[in-house]
Amino acid sequence: MDIQSHLTQLFGAHRAVPIETLQELWSGYGSIVRFHLSYDPAASQLAAPYDCTEEYASRTEESANDINKPSSVVVKTIQPPEEANHPRGWNTPLSHQRKLRSYEVEACWYQHWASQCNDTCTVARCYGTFTDQQSSLTYIILEDLDASGYFLRAEDLTPERSKVCLRWLAGFHAQFLTQNPPSPWPDGLWPKGTYWHLDTRPDELEKMADSALKTNALAIDQRLDACRYKTLVHGDAKVANFCFSHDGHHVAAVDFQYVGGGCGMKDVVYFLGSCLSEEACQKHYESLLDEYFMALRQTVSVSTNKGEINLDDLEKEWRELFPFAWADFHRFILGWSPQHRKNNGFSQSQAELALSRLSTR
Repeated sequence: MDIQSHLTQLFGAHRAVPIETLQELWSGYGSIVRFHLSYDPAASQLAAPYDCTEEYASRTEESANDINKPSSVVVKTIQPPEEANHPRGWNTPLSHQRKLRSYEVEACWYQHWASQCNDTCTVARCYGTFTDQQSSLTYIILEDLDASGYFLRAEDLTPERSKVCLRWLAGFHAQFLTQNPPSPWPDGLWPKGTYWHLDTRPDELEKMADSALKTNALAIDQRLDACRYKTLVHGDAKVANFCFSHDGHHVAAVDFQYVGGGCGMKDVVYFLGSCLSEEACQKHYESLLDEYFMALRQTVSVSTNKGEINLDDLEKEWRELFPFAWADFHRFILGWSPQHRKNNGFSQSQAELALSRLSTR
């Protein structure tokens, strides 16, 4: 059964028509496509492309995207290429296996974990996953966040506008926060989240020029992993993976290929580096950390199942790990693409701070 037939059966629709390719997946591993669903045979004519105006945004979520019979869905198709084409040349068997595993993790996330998210950390509803046995293609069928009012995207943000995403991260981390979790945890996801995790990036580590950061990469990874308080980290929390409401006051997140266990600072440092300039990071990171921890405290304090969490201990531990999380990502950049703009003075200073604290512990 092909995906269009599956969609019509799943939703009881008359037709399911692809109307827009939203994105090609990294290195040619598939695509993300919006499908229009029609339920009345007399009204099966293809819908016009979305007009994301303020008038459109004022529709209620119920009318724009009925939970049982949505007018559109987004389908993520996983189709590994016969020959990978990485834009920076990282085409290795390990890279291929990491990507395949990442899509398995994302499917598991949507099937077994995403329903635990609440209004503090909005994610797309998953209608299910489907594998076409004939083509071996895997599909993840998701709520169309554009139709639910989250249709704006950004490439960079002001420090003030970044706060809505930091509050999302705080809500997400609070929801999955745990203390000394048992092993194995988290079931079906990456044991250690983030796409740059050291265990999955030996090739990039090998490419690094000799330095104190390279020598101490494992010690920094171990310092982060030894944290008492752990949560799920998104693992790729760049600004491009956030979808904004028309007023910028609400946000939802997408792309959970590298969700897994870890310290919440990993998401925070990656997000800040993705949306702020070096100068803005230097000037505002402390106040933005304050914003994040204020939101984290507020969310944890009203959670009924987080009574064992000592918020002062949590904040102290994670604040101390901020430079270690930054150094951990900086290590990846120096091996993956040392000419990248993220190899800047602020990142270097955070890495140096982590190394100094490592040596005096």
